[in-house]
Order: sequence, then C-alpha cells, then structure tokens
Amino acid sequence: MLRRWIRIAWYQVARCLCAVFVIICFGFKVYGRQNVPKKRAFLLLSNHQSYLDPIFCGSLLPMPMCFMARDTLFTNRFFGWLIRSVNAIPIKRGQGDITAMKAILEKLGQGSPVCLFPEGTRTADGRIAAVKPGVALLSRRTKAPVVPMIIDGAFEAWPRSKRLFGLGYRVVSYYGRPISAERIREMGDEAFAEHLTHVMWDMQNEIRTKLGKRPFDYPPCASAKSGEVLKGTE
Repeated sequence: MLRRWIRIAWYQVARCLCAVFVIICFGFKVYGRQNVPKKRAFLLLSNHQSYLDPIFCGSLLPMPMCFMARDTLFTNRFFGWLIRSVNAIPIKRGQGDITAMKAILEKLGQGSPVCLFPEGTRTADGRIAAVKPGVALLSRRTKAPVVPMIIDGAFEAWPRSKRLFGLGYRVVSYYGRPISAERIREMGDEAFAEHLTHVMWDMQNEIRTKLGKRPFDYPPCASAKSGEVLKGTE
C-alpha cells in the first residue's frame, strides 16, 4: 500500500513539473478537457508529432495515466527507470508484442487510462497517417471507450529531423468526444480504424483553423465528422 501511494505521489509531482515545463516553453493549452472520462478506464488515442507527446497528452489531466513507449527507450538504465516510474510500458515496434498487449489489457482492467499513438511512429510532415486497426481489440476486450486526441504545434517544435526541440512554438492539445466500446464493436476493426483516422483528420483541421493555421488537404469523409465545436471549450 505504501509503495503504491509513493508511486502515485511521484507521478503527480512529475506531472506537475511537466505541466509547468510545457506551459512556460510552449504556451501549452488544452481544449475539450470536459470530454475526458474522470472515473473510468479509457484509451487515449493521439497523433504522434514529437518525443514530447506523452507530456502533452497527460500533464494537464489529473488522473494517473499509462503510456506506451518503444522498448529501445528502456535500454538506458536511468532513463528506463525514469519512464517506468511514470507508468511507461515498453512495446516492440513493427511486430505483434503479446506481452505489451497483455500489460495494456491489465492496466485497463484495473481502471487505469492508457495512452497510445495508433499511427505507430512520429509524423514526417505534421500530417496524421492512417490509424492501425489493432487498437479496436483493446476496447472490445475491456469495454473501454476511446478518446481521440490531437496535438498540434509539437511537430514544428521538434520535428524528426532535429535532435533537440526548439522554443517559441505554440503547442495545443484537443480531446475529442469519447467513442463507446459498443460502437467500436459494431464497426469492426478495419472500419473503426478508418473512422478514427477521419475523425482525427477533422479534429486536426478544426484546431488548426481555430489557431489561424492552414488546414491539411485530407480526403473528405462525411460519415466520420468529429462533431466537435471548439468555441467555449477549454
């Protein structure tokens, strides 16, 4: 019990420090926070723009969250310990990692939210790639809803071509309305992946328009609108 309390307390300390960091360095702001479930497990599925994305995903949410990180990040003893201490779970990229999948299912079963980046890798140009279909299985097995999320501005701050992030870039995150496990089960894996891809495209262009940026020219999909209204949501 004491160890669990210490782990939760350390997570909250680290979260607050990260929140101060991103607010000061990037003017970080959150939209749609009222869409995030407060008393149940959920899958937070975000686009992937930079190494800082886990901080943008969870630093302004009060509940402890688990994050997936590629296994090579755990090879350094100190850094591996550090990210494990804030609930990071290693996953082997480019292959079916049964151990990681079981760990995700266990965390969701315990009531812990889990953050995933369903594109599988960081963007090369700021756009969102097609979502991989495997995420629907996690929702079906645990009945956890999916909360789509968009990060915008992190690509400009730390693109794949740079070794370190730059300052002076504004970063925002946008939490969309939850998609229920029942609806995901009805759609099936492939259809849900396509639907989520278009929802995230719409959300990204919505937030970019609000911020005065040029929207990306994604293919239209009338059946997968996010239905979000940004005005007045923070």
